[in-house]
Amino acid sequence: MRVRALGVALLGLAIAGSAGCDFGHATPTLPDQSNIAYSTLDLTVGTGTVAAAGNTANVTYSIWLYSDTAPDHKGTQLQGGTFSFVLGANQVIPGFDSAVTGMAVGGTRRAIVPPSLAYGSMGDGGSIPPNAAIVFEIALNSVQ
Repeated sequence: MRVRALGVALLGLAIAGSAGCDFGHATPTLPDQSNIAYSTLDLTVGTGTVAAAGNTANVTYSIWLYSDTAPDHKGTQLQGGTFSFVLGANQVIPGFDSAVTGMAVGGTRRAIVPPSLAYGSMGDGGSIPPNAAIVFEIALNSVQ
């Protein structure tokens, strides 16, 4: 499963940076959130280099489970951290890659990511349950 493998790569990097923290366990997502639409919102528009496929992006991020009732749809916070990855190289889940592409250094973006662009019907095997939408807030620190 390509989506799950990509997601595990992102989680592995984040978990390595937050070792020792207990972020909870996955619980079933009811109802299925497959109908949640992908969207992004620029919270701060950056003024630096624009991130494009093939660039190495260094980002700081936080992730939450999607909630219909929480402010900004940010339900349970799962984790966060800083890491670098190559855009367009399948190193992270597709929704994260898409969210960073087109950002300018210094910018901050919120992305709502449906299961089809995240961890799908399998979840991540840990804190993200099957068919869960997720919310990221991402700051683009640098692009190389």
